[in-house]
Amino acid sequence: MKRQQRGISFLGIVLIGIVVAALGVLAARVAPTVIEYQSVLRAMKHAVETGQTPLEVRTAFERSRTVGYFDAVTGSDLVITRDNERLLVEFAYQEEIHLFGPAYLVLKYQGRSH
Repeated sequence: MKRQQRGISFLGIVLIGIVVAALGVLAARVAPTVIEYQSVLRAMKHAVETGQTPLEVRTAFERSRTVGYFDAVTGSDLVITRDNERLLVEFAYQEEIHLFGPAYLVLKYQGRSH
C-alpha cells in the first residue's frame, strides 16, 4: 500500500514566501508614516497644553516640529478654533507611497486636540 504524501510543495513555499515578502516591504514603507503621524499628534497635543492663543499654539507646535524632525504638517497647516473657552486644534494630510508602476498607496491622516 502506498501512503499519500502530506505537506506543502516547493511551489507553495515559494508563493507563500513571495506574499510574506510583499507584506514585509509594504509594512516597511508604511511604518515611517505612522511614526511621523504619532509625532505630529504628540506635538499638537503639547502645543495645545502650553499655548493660550492661536499664535502661541502655532509657535509651540513649530518648536516641537523642529525637535521631532517631521515635515508633514507645519504650524500654518493647523486649523485652530475656539470651543467653549478652549482651543480646538485640527490637522489633516495625506501620504502617497509608490508601490510599483502606476500603483500608489494613499494614507490619509487627521487629528484633533479633544
